[in-house]
Amino acid sequence: MKDLWTRRDVMKGLGAAAVTAGFAGMAGTVHASTKETDEPGMQGLGGSCRLPPLPYAADALEPHLDRETLTIHHDKHHAGYVKGFNTALEALAQARAAGDHSMIKHWSRELAFHGAGHALHALYWENMGPDGGEPAGDLRKAMERDFGSIAAFQDQFVAASVAVEGSGWGVLAHEPYMGHLVILQAEKHQDLAIWGVVPLLVCDVWEHAYYLKYQNRRAEYVKNFIQVIQWKAVSTRYDQVKGLKGYR
Repeated sequence: MKDLWTRRDVMKGLGAAAVTAGFAGMAGTVHASTKETDEPGMQGLGGSCRLPPLPYAADALEPHLDRETLTIHHDKHHAGYVKGFNTALEALAQARAAGDHSMIKHWSRELAFHGAGHALHALYWENMGPDGGEPAGDLRKAMERDFGSIAAFQDQFVAASVAVEGSGWGVLAHEPYMGHLVILQAEKHQDLAIWGVVPLLVCDVWEHAYYLKYQNRRAEYVKNFIQVIQWKAVSTRYDQVKGLKGYR
């Protein structure tokens, strides 16, 4: 029997992934289309992801992030990852239906690259806002425990984000094996992660995130990104996942 995904399976799987990853906005990007097909084994390919809207006006983060950059970043770049993710999902479903996996390496890579790009961007928009505030509650306690102080966290996070080789992300994540917070670098969207960690805060350091305003001044962009972190949203994600335990 061929391994086929129904629309419900796709929605369930992606919804679970969104919860596991701690993305407040990603689960809402999964939807079911009404598209059906009469081809044998192809029913239920309507499950897909869609581009979430910006949670604020495009100029809400000025002067730190400008309107033109946010608009292009969201409407062109993020939309491209959503399209690529949906294309990979459909291509893999078609391959299963046909029993032809000759392109499995290509489509597996496309799934990881575009799927991770969509997930990280959905979190990126959510973890910024015009009323950033300060870390508070259990998140603040965990940051002080694991980094020594909020200032020490900020210094490490900025340094890690600026030092990403090529294109990628700075990531604050909950590591469930020891129950600690960690700062990671992600190259592209999907490389250098620790399996099982839950991203809480991400800073996009692909050039399209800052080049119109900052040109090659990545460090200046990252320092200004710190000013628009929506700490309430980050704290909410941490509260949702802080009890997760990994394999010991």
